[in-house]
Amino acid sequence: MTRNPEAPRSPGATGAQRGHRLRDEVDALGFRLLPLTLPGGRRIVNKRKIDNSIKDERAGTLRLARLWAAKTGGSSDGFGGSSMSRDRGSFVASRTARLRRPIAVSGILALALSAGLWLGTAKAQETRIIYPGSMAVTGFPGTVIPDFGSPDSEKGGLPPGVDPVDETFIDTSQASLRIFDVSRLGGPASGQLVYTPPPFEVTAGQIGEVFGLTYDDGMRDGVPSGIPNLYAAATSLHGIEIVTPDADEDGRPERQRHGIVGAVFMDGQFGTENGGGPGTIWKVDGITGAVSKFADIDTNSGPGIGNLAFDPTHRQFFASDLDTGLIHRMDPDGNLIDTFDHGVAGRPVHGLAPVADDGAVMDIQAAAFDSEDPGTWGYTQDARRVWAVAYHGGRLYYSVGEKAEIWSVGIASDGSFAGDPRWELTVKAEKDYAVTDIAFDNKGFMYLAQRGPVENRYDYSRFADSGQGEVIRYQREDPDDPATESVWVEVPQEYAIGFPQGNRQSAGGVDLQYRYDGEGNLDTGVCTDTVVNTGDKLRDNPELAERLVAGGPLAVHGVQLTPSALVKPANVPPFGSWFVDFDGYFEDPDVQGHVGDVRVWRPCEGRAGYYEDIPGGGYLPPFYPPDFPPPGNLPPCLDIEDVQYFCTPRGLQADLYLKDPAGFGGDSIKAQSKTPGVAVTSPMSHAPGKPYTIDITGHNPGETVNVGLCFYRKSDQDKGGYYPCCKMTLPLRTPAVSCEAPRRDR
Repeated sequence: MTRNPEAPRSPGATGAQRGHRLRDEVDALGFRLLPLTLPGGRRIVNKRKIDNSIKDERAGTLRLARLWAAKTGGSSDGFGGSSMSRDRGSFVASRTARLRRPIAVSGILALALSAGLWLGTAKAQETRIIYPGSMAVTGFPGTVIPDFGSPDSEKGGLPPGVDPVDETFIDTSQASLRIFDVSRLGGPASGQLVYTPPPFEVTAGQIGEVFGLTYDDGMRDGVPSGIPNLYAAATSLHGIEIVTPDADEDGRPERQRHGIVGAVFMDGQFGTENGGGPGTIWKVDGITGAVSKFADIDTNSGPGIGNLAFDPTHRQFFASDLDTGLIHRMDPDGNLIDTFDHGVAGRPVHGLAPVADDGAVMDIQAAAFDSEDPGTWGYTQDARRVWAVAYHGGRLYYSVGEKAEIWSVGIASDGSFAGDPRWELTVKAEKDYAVTDIAFDNKGFMYLAQRGPVENRYDYSRFADSGQGEVIRYQREDPDDPATESVWVEVPQEYAIGFPQGNRQSAGGVDLQYRYDGEGNLDTGVCTDTVVNTGDKLRDNPELAERLVAGGPLAVHGVQLTPSALVKPANVPPFGSWFVDFDGYFEDPDVQGHVGDVRVWRPCEGRAGYYEDIPGGGYLPPFYPPDFPPPGNLPPCLDIEDVQYFCTPRGLQADLYLKDPAGFGGDSIKAQSKTPGVAVTSPMSHAPGKPYTIDITGHNPGETVNVGLCFYRKSDQDKGGYYPCCKMTLPLRTPAVSCEAPRRDR
C-alpha cells in the first residue's frame, strides 16, 4: 500500500524522551521491551525489520525489541512500493518473522491496531506519494540470513563452524529507496533527529540497489499534472555481491568473493527479478507509486549509473555511465537518443589529451574479478569517468574523476548536445574525492557533494571511505575576473556536515529544499533556502554526546538539513541543522557508505534574490538597422541561437547564445536599450565559451524589449580609435514573470 501523505502529522516524542524510555526498557508508549540474544560468536547482520523489530544481533549481546501485535501484512505489489511500517510511537503489523516471532496481543488493543491499519490503507490509495518538498533518499537495504530463525524450517540456524557472513544476503524485503515527508520538522533546528511520518518505500527486491535520482516535470499525456514521477538508477556504490547455486543443500545460494563460472549477481543487487540490470533506470509513478523499468543502458556490464538529470526545457533525461564514461541522452519514454563522450570530445578543449574508453568490463565469472577490489569491476578510466550530471541554464554540468573537475556542455535548441564542452573549475577540497552530485540554487550558487572512494567489505559494513567528504558551494565571479581561468570563484564555501571531528561526513548526495520557518515548518514561498545532503555517522561525537543525546540517537546515517546561509565557520558543530535517519535503525555506528543520493521535489516561482531559470519568453527574428546592411552577399555577421532568462538579485537577466556565421571573430558585446523607459546593461568582460549576459530593468513582464547590440573584438577596441563593430537590433520577448522581491511572510 502507499503511505498516507494526508495523515495527521505530529512531532512525536522528542529524542530525549525516547532515549530515556529505551534506557528504562520501555518504548515511547510505555510498553515493555523484551531482551533478545542469539548464539554464535560475531556480529552477523545489521538491519531493523520493516516493523521496527530488530533483525540483526551480535552474539551474546543483550538487545531490546518492542512488543508488537501479530498481523499478516497486506501486499503492496499492485503499487510497486510499500508503506514503511515503523512509525515511532505507534504499533504496526510485522510482515516477517525471521530472527524472532512477533508476540500476539488481543482485545481492544489488537482491534484498534487492525482498524487503524485498514483505514490508513484505504486513505493512502486515494492520494499521491509526491508533494512539494518531498525528499527521496537512496541507501543500502540491509542484510538477512534467510530462514535463520524459522522454527518451521529444518534448515534454521547455522551448523557449527559456518561463518555467518557467508550465509548473509541482501535483504530484498527492505527498501533501497524511500520518499520522506519533511514538511514539519517539529521545532527549531538544534542538531536533533527528526521523526518523520512513515516514508513511502520501494524495496531492493523490486529495483535492486540504486543511487542517482531525478524527478520529471509531471507532464501526463501532454497535460501538466503538478505531480512528478521519480527516477532511480542502478548502482555499484553499495557494493557488488555475487553468488553461485546452492551447493550444501541449506536452501541458500553460495556467496563468492571472486569470479567463478556460474556466478550471478545476488538477488537485490540490480532488481533482476523485474528484468533489471546494472544499466537500468527505474520509474516510480508519483501518483500511484507503481514501479516500472524506464530505460536500460545495455552496454553497462556492472559499474552502474553515476547519476541522473532531467532537462525540463526539452523534456529529456541524461545519465552518466560509469562503465563507458559516456553521458546518455534519453527521450521522455526512456529511448536512448545519443551520447556525449567527455574523454574524447571534452578533454582536448582544455588542452588535455583525449582518452578513449579502454573497453574494460565487469566479468563476474572471470577469476580476475574480486568483489572487494573495485579496480576489477570494469569502471572506465578515472580521466573520463563522469559521475554527477545536472541541467542548469541551458547547459549540462557534469563532474569528472576523483580529482574532481566540473565541466559543462551546451544543450542546443533542439535538445541535442551543442558540441561546446568547457572546463568550469577544478574542485578545491581537502581530499581528491569524486563529486557524485551537483545542484544549483536560484542565486547562482553551485553545490557539490563528495563521496569517498568505492569500497566493498565482505561483511557489508563499508561501501565508501567515509569521514572526509565535503559539501561545498561555488559562486560565479561578479564581475568576471579576466585574470582567473575560471568564471567561478577560486575558493568555495563549505558546510559543516555531521558532528564527528572535521564535520566532513558527506555520503555524496546534495540538493536544495524550500525554506523552513522558526518552528521547522516548510515555507514553499521561498524556493532554495535549505541545503539537504546525505551523510554517515551524522550525530556521532563522544565529546558532544551529553548534549547530543537530548536530540535522539547518535548513530544516524541519513540526511542533514541546513539553512543555506550557514556556511563555515557558522554552524560548527552543526547544531543549526536537522537530521533524518534513512532506515530508523540506530545500533550500527560503524557502517560507512550505506546512504546514497537525495533529491527534493521543489517546484518554484521566479522571484528576485534568486538565480532562477524562467520558462517562456524568447526572441523574434533579429533585424539589422538600415544604415548597417551586410556588405555585398556576405551572410550576417551575427546570429542568435538561443536566449535563456533568469531572475537574479539585479532583476531580469538574459543569457544570449550568439553565433558568428561569417567568421567575424567577435568576442565582446555592448548592449543598449532601444525601448523607452527600459534600461539594458552588459558586463565589461566576457569569458570564452560563456553566453553573453545582459540585465534588463524597467520593463513590463511580457513586453518586447528592443536591444541594440554591438559585436566586436576586444583586441580591436584595445588599440584605440575606431574599431569594427557588427551591429544589430534584437527584439526580446521577456517572460510574463515579474522578478519581484521575495516574500518571507508566507
